[in-house]
Amino acid sequence: MIDIVAFVDEGLGHSSYLVDLGDGRALVVDPPRLPEDHLAAARARGLEIAFTADTHSHADYVSGSPELAARGATFLASQGAHLEVGHCDVAAGDEIQLRDDVVLRAIATPGHTPDHLAYLLCERGQPTALFSGGSLMVGAVGRTDLLGPAPRDDLTRQLFRALRDEILTLPEDLAVYPTHGAGSFCSAPGASARTTTIGHERATNPLLSERDENTFVAQLTAGFGSFPSYFSRLPEVNRRGPRLYRTPPPLERVSIADLDALIAKGAALVDVRPIEDFAAGRLPGALSIELRPVFASWLGWLVEPDRPLVFVLNADQNRAELVRQCLNVGYENLAGELDGGMDASRAAGIAEERIELVDPSAIASTVIDVRQDNEYLAGHLPDAINIELGQMHRSASTLPDGPVTVMCGHGERAMTAASILSAHGHTAVSVLAGGPEDWASATGRALE
Repeated sequence: MIDIVAFVDEGLGHSSYLVDLGDGRALVVDPPRLPEDHLAAARARGLEIAFTADTHSHADYVSGSPELAARGATFLASQGAHLEVGHCDVAAGDEIQLRDDVVLRAIATPGHTPDHLAYLLCERGQPTALFSGGSLMVGAVGRTDLLGPAPRDDLTRQLFRALRDEILTLPEDLAVYPTHGAGSFCSAPGASARTTTIGHERATNPLLSERDENTFVAQLTAGFGSFPSYFSRLPEVNRRGPRLYRTPPPLERVSIADLDALIAKGAALVDVRPIEDFAAGRLPGALSIELRPVFASWLGWLVEPDRPLVFVLNADQNRAELVRQCLNVGYENLAGELDGGMDASRAAGIAEERIELVDPSAIASTVIDVRQDNEYLAGHLPDAINIELGQMHRSASTLPDGPVTVMCGHGERAMTAASILSAHGHTAVSVLAGGPEDWASATGRALE
């Protein structure tokens, strides 16, 4: 009996799967860089991971398939990915015999990437599950602009044809297991559910109801927002093969005495404490990125990949989770954490800086909303200026010197932006505690 276990990274909007083949072996689809949870689940079930498969060249995370291959699994990957790391090439139409009566059939689904494959799992000749990767998702399809504007329209047309000719011809009740979903920058906006069926998507997915190719292209490409800058780097990391980690490395300790020397050599100081703690006192020049599920996306967007990273944490924060998220997006130059955190800094008499958290009654006359463009258009404060957080480094030096309040949906992104503005010399910066709905509720005024 085939059994499928899902693993979800809410921060990246990424799903991967462990498929119990029923004979003591398992297949893993699109694993993350550190597939410890998959290995633990396999051990708990008494399974050997015999196969690992990537649906496409991943841009949002480092693949864990090379790690599983180093442990003995056969790594299945699209022939079109041109991987240098050891693997088994798979082309459209290939059938991989997983068990005497179970095969994995590769279906060409270019669009999200040129090399994209969907994998159809068949048991006794009958379709059991479709691993759709970044082609078909819940209420959405994959974005086709990750390689830039030049190939975008052609890739969108390829996706339209693949969905029409290959995916929508499958049985209505076939279960669909996408890799990307809610929270993923690889997905056009969709629903929050993680799995679906062909029939449900045919009936409810607005893009699948469009029969005209030109209209499909126009509708899909009109909905694209920005995406993290590290997306342009990771496909090559995955093509060449990442460094392997049998176990995640520990986060070393950096003394106060060594901190200045590291920063002088170009290290980035990243403060991952909750924004309330950061607001109350921070080291000069520190970048605020609170450790939460989406930490990796913002680290990858805002910090150069090769810079040594020194972190400031509270004693109760999860170091292993911090390391996992860094490695998952290809950040490996982890110099360590400030030994003793802010207590050590205060004991050493280092001067602190503060950024005030304010309620709606105390916001400045200039408000900067750092949410994504689609969030801003859905409702914002009157006269608020929209500068997406990913663009703040470029825009900080052009902003006026007067008092500024930065806002987002809850405060975390706004504090990141405020720390960037402060590093660029802005001194009168505050952060709205809350989001636009909180402002509207407190003031009785309508959003625009």
